[in-house]
Amino acid sequence: MEKEQYMRRAIELAKLGTGRVNPNPLVGAVIVKDGKIIGEGYHMVYGDLHAERNAFRNLPDKEAARGAELYVTLEPCCHHGKQPPCTDAIIEHGISKVYVGSNDPNTLVAGKGIQILKEAGISVVTEFLKEECDALNPVFFHYITTKTPFVLMKYAMTLDGKIATRTGHAKWVSGEVSRERVQHTRNAMKAIMVGIGTVLNDDPGLTCRIEGGRNPIRIICDSKLRIPLSSQVVATAGEVPTVIATIEPHAEYNRFWHEQKEELEREGAEVLIVKETDGRLDLKDLMKRLGERQIDGILLEGGSTLNYAALQAGIVNRIEVYVAPKFFGGAGFYTPVGGEGVGLATEALGCQLISFEPIGEDLLLTYEIQGRAAGIV
Repeated sequence: MEKEQYMRRAIELAKLGTGRVNPNPLVGAVIVKDGKIIGEGYHMVYGDLHAERNAFRNLPDKEAARGAELYVTLEPCCHHGKQPPCTDAIIEHGISKVYVGSNDPNTLVAGKGIQILKEAGISVVTEFLKEECDALNPVFFHYITTKTPFVLMKYAMTLDGKIATRTGHAKWVSGEVSRERVQHTRNAMKAIMVGIGTVLNDDPGLTCRIEGGRNPIRIICDSKLRIPLSSQVVATAGEVPTVIATIEPHAEYNRFWHEQKEELEREGAEVLIVKETDGRLDLKDLMKRLGERQIDGILLEGGSTLNYAALQAGIVNRIEVYVAPKFFGGAGFYTPVGGEGVGLATEALGCQLISFEPIGEDLLLTYEIQGRAAGIV
């Protein structure tokens, strides 16, 4: 095998931790000696062994790695957290050369892990297949440097830009293969967020419906605390972690708000009070509060109102658009982003195309936010 193949094997292994290691990064490791893989591992569960230590645990014997090469997708940690430093294990096992994919931006590591290995006489090759390794952890990189969640906005629309018919019917805009893909995204992200309008109109469950999948934490943006106690989200709040984000009530809602809060908490939901901006949730404050709870990534499945508010607040990092090969028609009906909108084309929010991929009969377009336009922010 070529050296690139060993690292790509480590990347494959890293992906096996999807949905189970948040807010830690996805990491894979492969140990090679005499042209053969003698040990491999990945970070399997948050709080458990890191990829390197799992790879060492899978060796035929403790001395087998002496003089071997290690391929790891992220710079080895060098600090005590829930696990001891991986740099210690690498040195103890006599590894002679380490190929590192991504640099770790965590200030507790950030080059220190590489330096420790070099000082121990180990040869280190950095940024090896960096782009492919970096693609594993956009959520971690954002979260560890900003302490706020990485927000992925997702929506499905027709070729004429509609997310529902003129009557509001939206099942289904996209095809079955696309909907299955979304379930895997729900499994990967720590939380899912929608607005109260989505709950009132669609009564979604917001769970992960794949075998062995993990339900994301559900976050409902509801400034007036209007969520029905009979909704699926409230009915299952005792089983799936659920946060209702709201603001302090105005006088006309005071009594209802407090009664509703008590009922929601009785059902198992958490009512999280955040700052207010123009009578609505301050989404930046909400992101700060969620980041403090180690929520590293959010799948935003909001309707047009919340989508616009999220773009306006500047909290969106990436957008996934499933484009279905159909037309709904209807002037002024149900577009992905609502709000006031911009007055001039030059005020538009810019995005950069990252990838495009056929998903069944649909096309998945992935963008990163590129610029903050005056008319949006």
